[in-house]
Amino acid sequence: MPRKAGTRLPLRQLADITGETAYVSVLFGTTLDALTSCESSRHGMRAIIDITTFPLHATASGLCALAFGPDELFASAATQLNKFTSNTAASPEALTELVGTARTTGFVCSDCSFEAEIYSLSAPLYDQACLFVGTVIIASVATRITPDQEQLIKTQLVSACREITRNWGGHIPHHIEAAWEASLQHYQSPSYESDTAS
Repeated sequence: MPRKAGTRLPLRQLADITGETAYVSVLFGTTLDALTSCESSRHGMRAIIDITTFPLHATASGLCALAFGPDELFASAATQLNKFTSNTAASPEALTELVGTARTTGFVCSDCSFEAEIYSLSAPLYDQACLFVGTVIIASVATRITPDQEQLIKTQLVSACREITRNWGGHIPHHIEAAWEASLQHYQSPSYESDTAS
């Protein structure tokens, strides 16, 4: 199935359910390019995707590629640490920490690190050999993000990633499924709720 066609329905559902802008990027060599996007009409103010290539160190999509893609991507990103906002990772050490968190949770968060008012979450896509091929991303106006909204986005990202990966003839690796499950359960655990209440 052509890649864009394989994203159309899950991306539309993702945007409709979350009320935010959903998009897919794909990896070509060491470059992460936009494939397609879908905006929700729920809000007048929404994130607009107006770039074609995503900086690996500063976007949720790029960080996802560093976490789950080929090892050589990190070396490429570490030589181009342009500062977009005060939250942009500006050193290899900061980048390593973000990548480590992503590998543990299965999700990547970009908290105003590329654009000052945009909060993004992403998760990886895979091919039939369980190799990383791209990402699904939700971009939101940062002020709309609450713990409940973030949980909703992550849950829907998992569904979209599974469906698009399946449409592309691939499957999600077991360790990614396990990371997603642990992350989503952590949010619902009593200890987490106690921590957030305090």
